[in-house]
Amino acid sequence: MSIQALREQRAAKANALKELANRTDYDPAKHNSEFDAMVDEVNNLEARIDRMQKANELAFEANEGGVVAERVEQRVRDSGKSLSASQRAFIKWAKFGDNALDADERKAFRNDLSVGTTTAGGFTVQSDVATYILDALLAFGGMREVATILRTEGGNPYLIPASNGTTELGAIVAENTAATDLDPTFTQIALPVFMYSSLVVPVSIQLLQDSQVDVEAFVTRRLITRLGRIQNNHFTTGTGTSQPTGIVTAATSGKVGATGQTTSVVYDDLVDLEHSVDVEYRRRPDAAFMMNDLALRQVRKIKDTAGLPIFARDLAGAGAPTRLNTIMGYPVVVNNSMAVMAANARSIIFGALAEYQIRDVMEVLLQRYDDSAYAKKAQVGFNAWMRSGGNLIDNGGAVKFYQNSAT
Repeated sequence: MSIQALREQRAAKANALKELANRTDYDPAKHNSEFDAMVDEVNNLEARIDRMQKANELAFEANEGGVVAERVEQRVRDSGKSLSASQRAFIKWAKFGDNALDADERKAFRNDLSVGTTTAGGFTVQSDVATYILDALLAFGGMREVATILRTEGGNPYLIPASNGTTELGAIVAENTAATDLDPTFTQIALPVFMYSSLVVPVSIQLLQDSQVDVEAFVTRRLITRLGRIQNNHFTTGTGTSQPTGIVTAATSGKVGATGQTTSVVYDDLVDLEHSVDVEYRRRPDAAFMMNDLALRQVRKIKDTAGLPIFARDLAGAGAPTRLNTIMGYPVVVNNSMAVMAANARSIIFGALAEYQIRDVMEVLLQRYDDSAYAKKAQVGFNAWMRSGGNLIDNGGAVKFYQNSAT
């Protein structure tokens, strides 16, 4: 079955689920088991779609039905553009190494100090390639979808002032009376960057030199996948020690589940979590819930006191992606770097998620290794280095978490 067919099936199931929940004769004793089973079907279809998308990526990377170079050229022409000098240089460099580039092509990249060696040629890619790599990282996990992205030229220390004005009030002043002072209190929150490596991607020489393979897409996609996953993990739950401070780590407690809720959440918990965040943050367009997909499954099954499902009406229909689901009118961002519900797990967060800021140093370093460790296997290795960091730039409780009970 094709991915499109699965998406259509998922949309039909979601609509059927809403129709079931909205039946005037809904009987919890009779229909709850059917409702829960349909929720599982929707989640299973979503999982199948994700697996098929991943399988397609892996098939491409294994050169099963690779994209021919002419299609790459056509893709660019269709966009109204031509291949940039740096893109052409990248393809030639990836296939044949540093010495294959002429003087003009070398200008498309900025050489780093290792370019003169035969074992670790490297280039700091120019803005169009670097921007593509950074923008492509949006596809992983959810954090880059909601965070504020800063791009700096260097990785020097970076302090951002923060101030909590949610409790500050003005005052009525009598005629001819001087106004008193109320100085805002500022703090500084650091936003350091850390060096990330994609780890080396070995590629066979045969694959590189096959003119029918889209080398640029092959190499960059694999490097981006690895960088995207580790960064999303750190931007979500990073400790702040030798890695970024994750949004869950930096958030403050909004609600702790009652005893017995080690793997569950109830409607009242979600209401309490929402209202633990100041209304100024709640009315912002970036106010949203974030949770693991398995936690979303639990939320979808919450029933009211009469046993009727509460959130079925908020399910996205017509094949809409999971992130367009809503809870109590707020979007839900699915981030599988969030903890699965378990004892003491911080499994759900809510608030103004754009208060989390991700900082990227614009330069991305690509290296090509053709030393004996790879040559004896007829391979070439590629590695991407980039510097990124993240932190919750908040001094007023913009993001709160729900924590499952300990027992």
